[in-house]
Amino acid sequence: MAEPTSRRRLAVLAVCCMSLLIVGLDNTIVNVALPALRRDLGASPAGLQWTIDSYTLVLASLLMLGGSTGDRLGRRRIFQTGLVLFTAGSLLCSLAPGLGWLVAFRMLQAVGGSMLNPVAMSIITNTFTDPRERARAIGVWGAVIGISMALGPVLGGILVETVSWRAIFLINIPVGLVALVLTRRFVPESRAPSPRRLDPVGQLLVIAVLATLTYSIIEAPEAGWTSAGTLVLLAVAMAAAALLVGYESRRTEPLLDVRFFRSVPFSGATAIAVCAFGALAGFLFLNTIYLQDVRGYSALHAGLLTLPMALATLVAAPLSGRAVGRFGPRPSLLAAGVALTAGSAAMTDLSARTSVAALVVAYLLFGVGFGLVNAPITNTAVSGMPLAQAGVAAAVASTSRQIGQSLGVAVIGSVAAVTATAGAVGAVAGGSVAGIDPTSPAAWWAVVAACGTVLALGFATTGTWARRTADQTRARLMATPAPEQAAVPRAGAQPDPAGR
Repeated sequence: MAEPTSRRRLAVLAVCCMSLLIVGLDNTIVNVALPALRRDLGASPAGLQWTIDSYTLVLASLLMLGGSTGDRLGRRRIFQTGLVLFTAGSLLCSLAPGLGWLVAFRMLQAVGGSMLNPVAMSIITNTFTDPRERARAIGVWGAVIGISMALGPVLGGILVETVSWRAIFLINIPVGLVALVLTRRFVPESRAPSPRRLDPVGQLLVIAVLATLTYSIIEAPEAGWTSAGTLVLLAVAMAAAALLVGYESRRTEPLLDVRFFRSVPFSGATAIAVCAFGALAGFLFLNTIYLQDVRGYSALHAGLLTLPMALATLVAAPLSGRAVGRFGPRPSLLAAGVALTAGSAAMTDLSARTSVAALVVAYLLFGVGFGLVNAPITNTAVSGMPLAQAGVAAAVASTSRQIGQSLGVAVIGSVAAVTATAGAVGAVAGGSVAGIDPTSPAAWWAVVAACGTVLALGFATTGTWARRTADQTRARLMATPAPEQAAVPRAGAQPDPAGR
């Protein structure tokens, strides 16, 4: 296949960014609509958490499968299938008659979403082969997160105020349809030269780990952190995680190639993604409830107030992409860790009397930090791996983001629920836990801890020694291919671009 022209590469990048836009837009719009969902559907604190986590949990569970399926069956084909499912799920969410149905339809959205981001990143990686061009493309990709953050709260506020919360899902449909048409027009079909076999046991173990861990954390405030049910679920999650690592280590074609984690930068990027996106999810979850329920702002007013955070992300993300291409990931990661920590620390003394100026400063710092962190995460994840395994590596990075969002809402939401009293938002008489306290210092310090971990890992996993482990890991992966890669090529198979 001929090398795509510069114009076509940009068209491919634009189409792939549209998929990220609708996925990111969906998350930020839903956050703005949480108070309306609680009123209209009578959602409990756990119900609000599940409205978000039902999506991110399924997405995290299936992203690696989506990436490897795209490598096997064709990236454009799987990308188009994901667009269809996501768009159909959005339509069904807008028609949901109750909270249970909404959660179920959000899960259908997530099945489609699992076929979008990792496959899109694999398409970008294979389209932009020059390292500096790839870093810039990933910077643009990261900037789309800022666009979705900017559009989501404002657009969501307008729709909730003028129509209803149901309209927030309808907005995905035209974007999904346009992306579907453009994908067929501009995105070339591609496959990995030697795709991996399916790994159903590994897939089930991934689902078991994430589902039991998230469920136990979300339900713990009501069931009790030391209750038998909570302890059993946590034990099952740990046992499933141990089985997953052991099983995948013995497979020649694993769903999760544990050899990737011998690279310190790759392991660091994965952990940073969990912490950064966990902090973001917790920040947005608490902040939305705070602005609307504590400050008494409308959904639109709340969305407009958080616009500085989104715009800061929008500006910082492409700058970070260029910096990563020129200086490597360390400067962006360290600056991101400082800004994220400072922005979240400013929220630890939150009250109804906190000045708007103080909020805007916190939003700006957090937005800058989040804009800086995304490009080095993605670039580190895919740049140190053989090209043929870009889909799997990108899926691990995307999975880490979604795991972070699931755990961020689960952990930080549960801490806020634990600290809720009869005077907190949504609490009932007698002081029982029945609501989320968005001003909880403990919950905000949990966000600070996640951001501080980003800073520490950014420093520890980007030095000379760490880069040496990445080179060694890449060499091992290329020297010891899976059995089907070493086998005689099938008739008509395309040669591996890496020359293996």
